[in-house]
Amino acid sequence: MKKFILSVMALFAGISSIFAQNKVEMADTLRSEGKIYVVVLVMLVIFAAVAVYLFILDRKVSKLEKDK
Repeated sequence: MKKFILSVMALFAGISSIFAQNKVEMADTLRSEGKIYVVVLVMLVIFAAVAVYLFILDRKVSKLEKDK
């Protein structure tokens, strides 16, 4: 689990450094209109849903492995 978390953190660090180099006009527009918070919220909800799904799936697989 630690390796997964570290991998995700490294991935986000790499992606953020790529996008930080360029000036993104769309992001400035969304930020000035206050819509960037909606975008961030939707992304967080999707990420949380995928994380919960993977956690539940991992528990089910672990249970099946124990039964064998």
